[in-house]
Amino acid sequence: MADYLSNTANQQEVMLKELGFKSLEDLYSNLPQDLILQRPLNLELGQSEFKVLDTLKELASKNKVYKTILRGAGVEHHYIPSVVKQLSNREEFVSAYTPYQSELSQGILQSIFEYQSSMCEITGMDVCNASVYDGATAAAEAIQMVIEKNKRKILVPKNIHPQVVHVMKTYTQWLNIEIVDVECKEGIVDIDDLKSKLNDQCAALFIQHPNYFGCLEDVQDLAQLTHSSGAKLVQYTNPMTLGYLKSPRANGVDVAIGEAQPLGISMSYGGPFLGFMSASADLVRRLPGRIAGQTVDENGKRAFALTLQAREQHIRREKASSSICSNQALMALTASMYLASVGPSGLKEVAEYSMRKAHYFANELVKLGFKLKYNSPFFHEFVTVGPIENSVIERTLDEINVLSGLGLSSHETLWCCTETTKKEDIDRVISRLKEVLS
Repeated sequence: MADYLSNTANQQEVMLKELGFKSLEDLYSNLPQDLILQRPLNLELGQSEFKVLDTLKELASKNKVYKTILRGAGVEHHYIPSVVKQLSNREEFVSAYTPYQSELSQGILQSIFEYQSSMCEITGMDVCNASVYDGATAAAEAIQMVIEKNKRKILVPKNIHPQVVHVMKTYTQWLNIEIVDVECKEGIVDIDDLKSKLNDQCAALFIQHPNYFGCLEDVQDLAQLTHSSGAKLVQYTNPMTLGYLKSPRANGVDVAIGEAQPLGISMSYGGPFLGFMSASADLVRRLPGRIAGQTVDENGKRAFALTLQAREQHIRREKASSSICSNQALMALTASMYLASVGPSGLKEVAEYSMRKAHYFANELVKLGFKLKYNSPFFHEFVTVGPIENSVIERTLDEINVLSGLGLSSHETLWCCTETTKKEDIDRVISRLKEVLS
């Protein structure tokens, strides 16, 4: 892989000569002089690679890197196969940009096509776009997909990730769209409250499955109830769980969206991530972003093209359904590489290991005197109400290099386990908490 180095003085001279300029000052001569810096920057002299690396290591040492992570809430610690990191970091992928001249970007278009195909396979949906910034953006963009002229209400249960809901409300705050809260009972959607709010003005019901508290919804029943009122069902999901759970399509979902960070994308202090959006065929023209399709060229060889582009720069602005300006091509490529490397059986194992370890951990916490807040079935996240305050739990586990679950209140904790959570680490946590309790 080549290094990213600035152009040399000789290379700059050749380029200036080709452009008909004698110096860099001539290149910027048409700019207003008051916008041009008239003094040198007085930068320090460059340092050796050894010195720079030493400085960066010193800065990195200030970070706290935990051996065990028991926190999820939208960002999860999963194992990323080495082949995914090595291939996705190749220069031609890292430096590639959005394919405006699509016929010249066959490699990028193929990577988008493979990503779309993989996401359609695990969600069961007909089409998938490429792509949006993160899961919260996907949820907000999905509102425009399902809204109708005379249907301006969106039902949103209180067990959807609060940050996702916040972004949805930010998107719609100046539009004639009403977001209506739906109550929850035992961590899942309260059917009675939902029935009281479903009417002919509702465009869609948004659900999260597994939801923010880790609980599993009865998606099929929710789909039947929603469709009977003439509304659509949008499911926000963790794609990793689809290796084990029924696909959204199998449950009758119209639009499947979510955060694809668990698919081989590092936590990276919160981004960049990957929002995925997939839908049934009747909604294909409402998908934001773009869709890459497969075709053949004039010689009959396999080729790729941008089949659908819904952004305002490609079609008449008044008909645009989205202002998304770029796709997360590198993140989408990484996710498709991850799915290809683990395969269907590997994705199922990751999901199953995550679920089994979470249930083992929950049972051990209950033995210590913690209580599960909700009686509903859960996947790999769950909420406990503990005999110890969260601040004490976090401080205690920090001492043994473990990142505690997310505190929801003074005594409520949202825990998460993945395939990277070792049984011996769970036992170590239980042992330490037992010491504190005693």
